[in-house]
Amino acid sequence: MREFTYEALPARIVFGAGAARTRLADEVDRLGTTRLLLVASERDAERVRSLVAPLGDRIAATFTAVREHVPLATAEAARAAAAAVDADGVLSIGGGSTTGAAKAVALTARIPVIAVPTTYSGSEVTPVWGLTVDGRKTTGVDPAVLPRVVVYDPELVASLPRGLAVASGFNALAHGVEAFWAPRRNPVSTAIAEDGIAAIVVGLRKDDPGALLRGAWLTASAFAAAGSGLHHKLCHVLGGTYDLPHARTHAVVLPHVLAFNAPGAPDAVVRVARALDVDDPVRGLRELAEELGVPRGLRELGLREEQIDEVAALTEPAIPEDNPVPVGGGALRRLVRAAWSGEDT
Repeated sequence: MREFTYEALPARIVFGAGAARTRLADEVDRLGTTRLLLVASERDAERVRSLVAPLGDRIAATFTAVREHVPLATAEAARAAAAAVDADGVLSIGGGSTTGAAKAVALTARIPVIAVPTTYSGSEVTPVWGLTVDGRKTTGVDPAVLPRVVVYDPELVASLPRGLAVASGFNALAHGVEAFWAPRRNPVSTAIAEDGIAAIVVGLRKDDPGALLRGAWLTASAFAAAGSGLHHKLCHVLGGTYDLPHARTHAVVLPHVLAFNAPGAPDAVVRVARALDVDDPVRGLRELAEELGVPRGLRELGLREEQIDEVAALTEPAIPEDNPVPVGGGALRRLVRAAWSGEDT
């Protein structure tokens, strides 16, 4: 049996339909925060105003200049907004980019984050932060950025456009699949990941936001424990350097990474197949993606063919040494080309 270390992350999860309307104020009271920086996108302004109305003057300032992949300028602006009101907490209402901006504040201010997710990004249950500096996405781990409270409300994701829900759901799937071969994988994270993948698959097929949200929570929790592997290292380069859309990039790349790693990861193959209820998990994942309208290749997202070599060169040094299949000798380049073209690896 493989030796392992499992470190459970502290988390308070509030899950239920309408929880953002009925439980958020109590959770703020429980933390004792009185000067919150609200981080939320302007696209969701009306709903956010309704959700925070019960908090009254505990919202000391609002930051809305949210951007994907958290450019350093965005992080610095959010930090300045928090400092200007001497914020003692950050309330994030939105998707992964919103959570990322809130984490950037917590990383330097060392104040607690309360997260109310409106997508299936999963960032709200990980201690991972990410910043894009000079076209390079850098990530790190710090317990200070792990939200102290997460309020999961299926009502908030029920109105997601179908295309965004699918892309975000595949992003959540990637957390679970990656957990099977990530550097800190262990029996606990593996079991949680499989359960989460199964829930996400049900949610995608039945358009069930509750199942999707539950699955996203579980797979991200598994990812937080197991760490980041080939899939996420590649997607961080694609997003940070080439500004490809986060969730759709994960959705396009995932079947190709699974096909690439499958020969060296038999346990992952068995578990993903079981969660998908298919014999061939790579084919099953591709068929699910096609059925749900996921773009077939990275070229549909804007990556140019002449950028393939650079993507591989930037990604290869970050791949964990124990990746199930070696990435040297041009193998990673072949994977990137397959993901670009949409052809089978």
